[in-house]
Parts: sequence; C-alpha cells; structure tokens
Amino acid sequence: MILQNKNAVFYGVGESLGGAVARAFAEAGAKVFLTARRLANAQRVADEIRAAGGQAEAHEVDALDEQAVDLHLDRVVKAAGTLDVSFNLINIGDRQGTPLVDMSAEDFVRPVRTAALTQFLTATAAGRIMARQRSGVVLSLTATPAGIGYPMVGGFGPACCAVEAFSTSLAAELGPHGVRVVNIRSGGGHLIHGPSARPQRLK
Repeated sequence: MILQNKNAVFYGVGESLGGAVARAFAEAGAKVFLTARRLANAQRVADEIRAAGGQAEAHEVDALDEQAVDLHLDRVVKAAGTLDVSFNLINIGDRQGTPLVDMSAEDFVRPVRTAALTQFLTATAAGRIMARQRSGVVLSLTATPAGIGYPMVGGFGPACCAVEAFSTSLAAELGPHGVRVVNIRSGGGHLIHGPSARPQRLK
C-alpha cells in the first residue's frame, strides 16, 4: 500500500468529501486522524474505517481555533511520531445561487475569511512540524471558479483564489525544507503546485 506507515490529518471530516478522501487514504495504508467541530461526525467515519481494517482516530477540533489546531497536532506527533499529510476540507459557509449585486457583504466575505483563516492556521501549523522533519505534504482543494469568471458562486470563487495564492506562497517558503504544498483544483483535475496529483509514495 503506497501510504503504509504514513500519518495523515484531515479537517472537516463527515459524510461528504472529507470522509471520502479519508477513507481512500486509509485504504492506501495511511493512519488517518479525523477531525471535525462535532466529534460524532468524525467518529462515524473512523468507525467505518476501522471496521474495514484501517487505522483511524477521531478528534473534536475547531479548525478555526489556532490553539486547538496546534494542541491537536502536538498530540498526533507525540503519539504517531510524524505528520506526513495535512488536508483541510472544512465547510467554508459559502452561499451560491445569488447574483453578487443582490448578495449581502457578509454572505460574500464569510467564505473568503473562513477559507483564508482555516487554511492559514492548519497549513502553517503542519508546516512548522514538517519543516523540522524535512518531509511532508500539505494539501488543499479548490475548484474551477478560482481560474475563470463563474456566475452565481458568491464569495466561493474569491475564496478559492485566496487559497491558491496562499498555497503558492507557502510552497515557496516550505519547499527548501523538503515539504510539498499541493493545491488541487477540481473540475478540470488541474494541479496548481507539486509534482503530481496522482497517488504516489510519500518520501
């Protein structure tokens, strides 16, 4: 299994995308540490992974709380030894289907603020640990509106742009320390940073 003996932390795990990606990592051999603001959401996925023979732990973590993020990662590293992957997939509270000219400022700004803050907190916390290890991968996910004008998506497009710009800057800083920062833009399967979007053995 290509992720054997790797430790991956996921933020925003539930029955949607976060849970699906975590299951795939576990199937590939990783030990996955699943977090959510409500423990029950992550616990269900962790139970399913363990029932299928995988390794998983569930923890309650608010990915918008700097202290909670740092404390959780410290505990993971003390227990597991390394942090090999960090992937933040929390819900950013975007409102879609409303024209920008009819949208409130709060509805527009909320996903941009949430995405920028949570990615900064979780990615930099992971980056500090990975830089000391001289290895690791920080993952993020955006979508088509990051690259083209896309109607009726509210603040989601600008939020994606913010995540991609942040990933670019973080990659430039962490790359010399042996850490990869990879952003995947869905829709076109487009890789923004990093050597490959395909599953690979993490070194």
